[in-house]
Amino acid sequence: MISRIKTFLRLTHASKITRRYFVTNGFDGALTMLGLNMAFYYKQLVDIHVALGACFGTAVALMMSGFSSAYISETAERRKDLHDLEQAMIQNMEESDHGYAARWVPYLIALVNGLSPFLISLLIISPLWLSTIGIDLPLSPIETTLLLSFLMIFFLGLYSSRISDQFWLWAGIRALIVAIITSGIIWLAR
Repeated sequence: MISRIKTFLRLTHASKITRRYFVTNGFDGALTMLGLNMAFYYKQLVDIHVALGACFGTAVALMMSGFSSAYISETAERRKDLHDLEQAMIQNMEESDHGYAARWVPYLIALVNGLSPFLISLLIISPLWLSTIGIDLPLSPIETTLLLSFLMIFFLGLYSSRISDQFWLWAGIRALIVAIITSGIIWLAR
């Protein structure tokens, strides 16, 4: 099964797309959780259960948006690519590896596109959940989610540096700058 997936990714050149979607939507998830929890932090009157519910609902919405948008757009692109290949080859390619790839790669890309913001969001909001089951943390649950948001954004910057062969620290700091600007805008709007 793994070798088939590798073949499909190679045939469709989709590994770059999945990497890009992982970083892009992971960043969306982390930045969205940062924004929500920054607003909760400034208001300081939000019940942890309400914050957890809002963050979890947002994480689910990001996941569904990621799944559906990637599936719809990638299915269209893969069908067009397969059609173009069939025209060039002057034969039906539905039962070839190219045909299978055109049908299965959109699912794989949709999975990455949907799960990356969801899983990153779940990691970030885990302190809220830990707090609701009675586990004490060194910082408040909201402060811990903020710290995790900044860390995840920094790590996504580091990961993008591996893809682009940039200096790792600069890529991480550049991602943090976006998080700091976002936090500043939320602070000004409070």
